[in-house]
Parts: sequence; C-alpha cells; structure tokens
Amino acid sequence: MDQPVGRYDAIQYEIRGQVAVLTLNRPERLNAISAGLRSDVHAAVERARADDDIRALVITGAGRGFCSGADLMGGADRAAAGMPPGPPPPTNQTERLDEMSWVGRWAKLFYTFDKPLIGAINGVAAGAGMSMALACDVRIGSENARFKTVFVERNLSPDSGMSFFLPRIVGYAHAADLIFTSRAVDAEEAHRIGLLNRIVPEGRLVDEAVAYAEEMAQWPPLAIRSAKRVLQYSMEKEIDDALRYEHVGLGFARKAVNDAKESRASFLEKRKGVYTGT
Repeated sequence: MDQPVGRYDAIQYEIRGQVAVLTLNRPERLNAISAGLRSDVHAAVERARADDDIRALVITGAGRGFCSGADLMGGADRAAAGMPPGPPPPTNQTERLDEMSWVGRWAKLFYTFDKPLIGAINGVAAGAGMSMALACDVRIGSENARFKTVFVERNLSPDSGMSFFLPRIVGYAHAADLIFTSRAVDAEEAHRIGLLNRIVPEGRLVDEAVAYAEEMAQWPPLAIRSAKRVLQYSMEKEIDDALRYEHVGLGFARKAVNDAKESRASFLEKRKGVYTGT
C-alpha cells in the first residue's frame, strides 16, 4: 500500500514497500526547478539516503512534464535587471563562492546517492531537468517522454552534470548532436540511442518503475551499494573536474552580453532568437 510521508511544498514523497517515490509537483510549470523545489528535492533525496528501509528511489514528474529545467519565468524581474535566468542566486557567502554553484550541487546530489536511482520520465526532460534524468542509474519512459538539451538556446553551455553524464550514456557523437542542435528527442529515439532503458504505457509508468526498482531492492542492500560504487568508479570518477569546467563554460558563454539579452527577450516574447556572438 502506498504510504504518504512528510509535507513538502513542491514535491510529493511516498513509500511503496522498500521503494521511495519522489514526484516533482509543479505541473503548471512543467516541474521547472525553483528554489523551493530544489530545497524539497535535496531534503527528500537525503531522507531516502538515510532511511535504511528504503532500497531504491524513483523520481518522476506530475502532469505533462518530467522537468523543464530551471524556472525562467519565475525570473522575469531578474531578466529585466540583467541577471542570469534560473533560481535566485544564494545569499550565503560560502555558497556564493562555491565554484560548482547550485547546478553542480544538484548533479552531485543524484550522482552520490548510494542506492539505485530510477528516473520515470513521463514527459519533457529539458536542460537541468534532462541532466537530472541522466544522473539516474536507469530511465524508464512513457510514450510521451521527450529530451531536449536546450542550453545553447539560452546562450549557455551545458551545466548540472550534462557534460559528464550524456556522453557516458550515449557516446560523444550522440551527445554532440543533441547539445549542438538542441533538437528534441522522442521516446523511440531515446530508447534507440540509450537515453531510455525501456518504454512502458503512460498509465503504467510509475507502477512499472516501482516494480523495476523492487527487482533491485530484493538483493542484499550493501552488495547493491557496493556494486553501484564500483560501477561508477569503472566509468571514471572525475565528476568534480567536469562540474568545475562546466561552471567555467557558463562564465565564458555569458560574456556574450547581447546574446544573453536576446535569449531572455526571445524566450519572454515567444519568438526565435537572433544571435550575433557578442
């Protein structure tokens, strides 16, 4: 039986046997990442990490989207003030000086989760939302699953772990294709190139993801945790270097001041941007 747990503003968290289900719950914004959602997700993931009765975690989204990335519309006033899009910058001095910024900590939150992490991709996963899906150990999608890197459209280079995760999942050439074109990838293509492990009917997505997680949860938990650690190690563990370099890349991209303004204006005006590299 499903067991609701705790109170959160921007997510839902429930326990199904030995599996926790974290549902991003801002459907009116396609579950875009606000400061509140970020805080709730961090709290829930750490809760699942600390609970020895939880053997696996499923992450999905409410409504039509999995996660559309950083909440840009929430920053209309910030855009007018010439500030970069996304959740408000931290006020804590130590956090402000953090060379990885919040997007780096977002990636590390999922990458360092020491139990199986399953993404149940119910709709669009874009930008940092796609990075979150990539950070999962495996991904199950409905027929409505769709992936879009989106960063270059916002005059940015990849962040939130995308440069680390994507080529390791689909290979360099596919990663370059998806990042440089920013084209949308539907469920069938995602399955073909390895973004999705399997596709299931829309109405069965979460149930199928939980059943899949239960297959993993049946095994000795320490063996599973150890297996995850050695698997990650074998794939190279220089994620800190990748995240630092992503942050440098963001600063480089933002030097194109006119393109930054145009990316915000075209988004707010719902038109195709015209970029000059300046």
